[in-house]
Amino acid sequence: MSLATHFPIANHLNLIQSIVETAIDGILLIDTNGKILMVNPSTVRLFGYSFEEMEGQNVSMLMPAPHREQHDQYIHNYLSTGLKKIIGIGREIEGCRKDGTRFPARLAVSELIIDGHHYFTGIIQDLSEMKKVQQEIIKLNHELEQMVIERTTELQDAVNLLLETNQQLNQSIEKHKSYEAALVQTRDELKKSLDKEKELSSLKSRFVSMASHEFKTPLSSILSSASLISKYPNTEQAQDRNRHIDRIKASVNHLNNILTDFLSITHLEEGHLIPVISSFSIHSLLQDLRSEADGLLKKGQRLDFNSTVDDVVLKSDKNILRNILYNLVSNAIKYSAEGKSISCTTKVTDGNLIIDIRDEGFGIPPEDQKHIGTRFFRASNAVNVPGTGLGLNIVMSYLHSLHGELSFVSEQGIGTTFTITLPLVYEK
Repeated sequence: MSLATHFPIANHLNLIQSIVETAIDGILLIDTNGKILMVNPSTVRLFGYSFEEMEGQNVSMLMPAPHREQHDQYIHNYLSTGLKKIIGIGREIEGCRKDGTRFPARLAVSELIIDGHHYFTGIIQDLSEMKKVQQEIIKLNHELEQMVIERTTELQDAVNLLLETNQQLNQSIEKHKSYEAALVQTRDELKKSLDKEKELSSLKSRFVSMASHEFKTPLSSILSSASLISKYPNTEQAQDRNRHIDRIKASVNHLNNILTDFLSITHLEEGHLIPVISSFSIHSLLQDLRSEADGLLKKGQRLDFNSTVDDVVLKSDKNILRNILYNLVSNAIKYSAEGKSISCTTKVTDGNLIIDIRDEGFGIPPEDQKHIGTRFFRASNAVNVPGTGLGLNIVMSYLHSLHGELSFVSEQGIGTTFTITLPLVYEK
């Protein structure tokens, strides 16, 4: 349904003007000479200039050096070459207010061509509060690290004191050997507690650091797309509107996967994972896996299942095994390009179920392979692929609980094959 269905044509300009004037972000329009033609009230509030002070002036007045001096050259280079370096791409910049103060902002630039004339619109979002929150996170993380150091020192001093006391007792009181043994036991328990606390503190620190980074990108994408959806109210703009909605869905799904990984790690750390053993068909499990994984496939990707054991019944924990397979299959899809194939092959050998999951991804560098399965580790060629570095660690823990094993072979540029070896019958 078009806009004209609800609003007369004569009212379109009034409606657009109302949207621009009430927008919470700054909006301005410039020509190919960088001359400011229009600004909304949010731009006036953001930079401290009146409309009269900005109208007809070069937009570089809103920028600090060196961008102020170079801005006209940016426009000239685009008009000369046609290469879009910032148009259509949001990026972080630094704005300069009338009083000379600078502030962080996010700028999105779009191009308009009306009657053969080029114009450029800019949407400016003040990031001052977001940056302030980020600094608070960094500050809190530093304070946490200091508290951990202080606590560690206190516990270490306590351990050292117990060791010294124990040594003195050994030298002077032979008859209290039983008491000495108790002190040794206490020492060991304290040391275990200390080591556990160090490990948990390190895990928390890495979580804060990683989460602040991993959460930032999808949250920024959600914020940007949510702001831009309102720019496409018409039916003919549905494709643009749906593109931003898909970005929001993908970002929310990414955040959900991150939280799922951390909840799984917490569950495993607390020792709450107890297999629930039942008998189930391999065929039914693979069918469920296919249904879940099909929705993850990229354009042109194909997921093939090859099984010679459809009639085999497995006695194990079906839910844990499903999580293992889903994690490995989703990884294969994630690390493979569009148009590539992923295969899942099952067979039975010597009372064990063997499952091979093969992809045609970019493979794992040889120098990184020894670290695969280590918490938070990401291969050097996978840093640009979203992830927590926890998935394979969780898979290995799950397999261990079912008395299974995980192995792999990988070659750069060819792909990777992960192999699960699991007993057909779980025995305590």
